[in-house]
Amino acid sequence: MTDFTDHIEQSATVSATDCGRRLDQIAAELFSDYSRSRLQLWIKSGELTVDGQQQPPKFKLLGGEKLAVSAHLKPEGDWQAEDIPLTIVFEDEHIIIINKPTNFVVHPAAGNREGTLLNALLFHCPQLESVPRAGIVHRLDKDTTGLMVVAKTLAAHTDLVAQLQARTVSREYEAVVSGVMTGGGVVDQPIGRHPKQRVKMAVVRDGKEARTHYKVVKRFDGHTHIRLKLETGRTHQIRVHMASIKYPIVGDDTYGGRFRIHKGVSDQLRETLQQLGRQALHARALGLVHPASGEYVSWETELPEDMQDLLTALKEG
Repeated sequence: MTDFTDHIEQSATVSATDCGRRLDQIAAELFSDYSRSRLQLWIKSGELTVDGQQQPPKFKLLGGEKLAVSAHLKPEGDWQAEDIPLTIVFEDEHIIIINKPTNFVVHPAAGNREGTLLNALLFHCPQLESVPRAGIVHRLDKDTTGLMVVAKTLAAHTDLVAQLQARTVSREYEAVVSGVMTGGGVVDQPIGRHPKQRVKMAVVRDGKEARTHYKVVKRFDGHTHIRLKLETGRTHQIRVHMASIKYPIVGDDTYGGRFRIHKGVSDQLRETLQQLGRQALHARALGLVHPASGEYVSWETELPEDMQDLLTALKEG
């Protein structure tokens, strides 16, 4: 894998055993650091050539030809860099591991063009303007805290997207839910857009496959501290799945229904629950195959202060 540059120069020779195969198919194998769609664009723009000549994607190769990429990476969006502090757990020339705080939107959208993680990343690492979504390959909700990986190069981005699709990225979360669980289990229910409230997700029959594993860490009076592991990565997956089995995440106004505090709680616990102001969900651990070294690497982070305070208040009743 090459280090980042805004100009890519690579070449490879077509094997004689590939005689009769299409240019776009061979290019996808010889330049596997890059996505098929990007290679198609380079072929059509003439930035990926055959023996110095531009050819169509379906051009049949004979073997022995030299394929060469000479491509300039262009900005992927019109987003603005902003000097917003980031908590960086790890960084090298290929990836960044970030511990995201609460109340931090990951990606600009209508009504949130500024002040997002993407804006902060562009300031920290300006070359990310040429990587799709500034290197963001997965998201955490605005008020979910914890670990995220960001790709710093186009090649790392392609690799991490493939890992997420192949489900080789390990993501573990901790949460506090309403209700006392008897034990752990798996929620295996498809998730899609809510049929009536389009801004919400829901368990729906024709949704995308979604699977969440959970186990009990500690039970309290009226609540349970749990650890979760994602097999898939659907929007709001943990929040939707936990609500679907009647153990909604504490503080989740969207999926948890009306805020309720059971009788007999201490003033401290009542105050802590009322002041939480977000879903008690934290991405605690992240593991993946490093895009450059091929080694499995992992990181863990402590629970944020607000969730630690909640667990302390729950222990004290």
